[in-house]
Amino acid sequence: MGNVESLSYFVPELILTVAILIVLFADMFGMERGGFDLPGGAALLGSILALISHVWLYSQPATMLFEGMIAHDMFSAFFRGFFLLCTVVVTLMTMYSMEVIHLKKGEFYSILLSICIGMCLVASAQNLIMIYLALELMSLGSYILAGFSRRIGRSEEASLKFVLYGGVSTGVMLFGLSLLYGLTGSTDFSAIQQVLISSEKGIDLTAFTIFLLILVGVGYKIAAVPFHFWAPDVYEGSPTPITAFLSVASKGTGFALLIRLFYSTLLTRSPAGGFWVEVGDIDIDWTFHLAVISALTMTIGNLGAISQNNLKRLLAYSGIAHAGYLLMGVCLLTDVGLQAVIFYLVVYLFTNLAAFLVVIIMVDTQDEEGMNGVRGLWARTPIVAVAMTICLFSLIGLPPTAGFVGKYYLFVALLQGKLYWLAIVGVLNTVVSLYYYARIVKAMFFEPTYTEEPIRVHPVYAGLLTALVVPVLYFGIFWDSLARYARYCASLITY
Repeated sequence: MGNVESLSYFVPELILTVAILIVLFADMFGMERGGFDLPGGAALLGSILALISHVWLYSQPATMLFEGMIAHDMFSAFFRGFFLLCTVVVTLMTMYSMEVIHLKKGEFYSILLSICIGMCLVASAQNLIMIYLALELMSLGSYILAGFSRRIGRSEEASLKFVLYGGVSTGVMLFGLSLLYGLTGSTDFSAIQQVLISSEKGIDLTAFTIFLLILVGVGYKIAAVPFHFWAPDVYEGSPTPITAFLSVASKGTGFALLIRLFYSTLLTRSPAGGFWVEVGDIDIDWTFHLAVISALTMTIGNLGAISQNNLKRLLAYSGIAHAGYLLMGVCLLTDVGLQAVIFYLVVYLFTNLAAFLVVIIMVDTQDEEGMNGVRGLWARTPIVAVAMTICLFSLIGLPPTAGFVGKYYLFVALLQGKLYWLAIVGVLNTVVSLYYYARIVKAMFFEPTYTEEPIRVHPVYAGLLTALVVPVLYFGIFWDSLARYARYCASLITY
C-alpha cells in the first residue's frame, strides 16, 4: 500500500504526534492552570483518543503499509493497544506522583508519547531498517526518562547504566541485523524469508550466530538472563511511574520484536498448521535453546528476588522471572504458545501496573519504597492492602486471579509441546516465588507499623487502582473472552 493510503491505518500514531505538539505548546503557557496539569491533561487526552482510534484497526484486513515498511495485522493491533493502554495508565500515575511533580512536564510527557510511538512501530515493523529506527526512538526516550528526576539521587546512576547496557546491546543486535542483510541481500522480512527458504545446506552456524546477536538486543529489552543485570538498578533508581512503564511496556516491546522478527524470517508455518518450523535447510533446535534461556531467566529472577527488601528491586527480579515464564510460550513454536503469551501479557499489564501503583502510593505518602512502607498496611489502608494482595496472588499464579489462568495456559501449551522438563522448572519456580511474595503479604497483615496514622490515597489513585485490580479478578473467573481475543490476535502476516 502507498504512503498516502497507509495514513488511514496510522491514525493512532498521528494522534500521538499531534498530542506531542499540543503538550509542548501547553507547557509554554504554564505547567498548571487552576491546579490542573495542562501538559499531562493533553498527553492523557491524546493517548486516550489514540487508544480509541486503534480499535477500528481490528476490523481492517491485514495489509502492508508504507511500501512494505510496516505491517498491519492482528498481532500489531494487539501490541498497539497494549502500549497505548500502558501509556494512558502511566500518564495518570505521573500526573499526581510526588516523585515527578517538580519535573519539566512538557518535556516529560512529549518524550513519553514519543516512546509509545516507537513501541508501536517496533511491533509493526516489517523491515530491518524500520526495526532499528523504531527501537532507537523508544530506547533513547527511555534512557532520558530513567534519569529525568534529579531529586532522586540514584536516578542519574540508573540512567547512565541504562545507556551503557542499552548502547552495547543495541550495537551487538545491529551487527546481527547487518549479517542478516549480508546473508540475504534484503532488509524486508518476506524477502529475507524467501532467500532463506531457498538456501542450501551449510548456513546453520551463520543463522545461529545471527540469532544470538539479535537475541542480545531482544534479551536486554525483556531482561532475560544473561542480559538482566541492568533491571534491578534501573528500576530502583528511576521515578516509580517510569519504572512501572519500563516493567510492562518495554518488556512487551521486546516480545513483540522477538516474535515478529524471529517468526517472520527464520521460521515459517508448517503445512500441517499450528506449528512453526525452520525455513529452508536450516537445522537448529530453536525450541531447546529458547527453553534453556527461559529456565535460566525464571530461576535467576526468582532466586534474586528472595533477599530483596526494596519493593522496586523485588518487582524488578519478579519481572525477570516473568520474562522467563513468557519465553516458555515463545519457545514452543506453536500458535497455542503465542496465544498463551498474549493472554499472559494482558494479565501482566494489569497486575504489574497495579502493584507499582501501590509502591507509588507508599512513596508519595511515606517516602518509603521498602518493606517498612507496607508493614501494617491493612490497619492503615485496608483497600490498598487488599488490592496489593490480589496483585501478588496473580503474580504467583493463584486462583481466582487472572495470573492463575495465564500460567495455566502456558503450562498446558508446554505439556502439549511435550516440554515436560520445562514445565517442571516452571512449577518449581512458581513455588519459590510464593515465598518472597508471601513476605509482602505477611508484612501488610501481620507485622506492626511504626505509625497508626491512616494513609490518605488520592482519589485518582484509588479509582485507577480499582480499575486495574478488577480485570485481574474478572479474567480469573470469566477468561473466555480474553482467551478468544488472544487467539484472534496471535495470527501473523506471512508472505
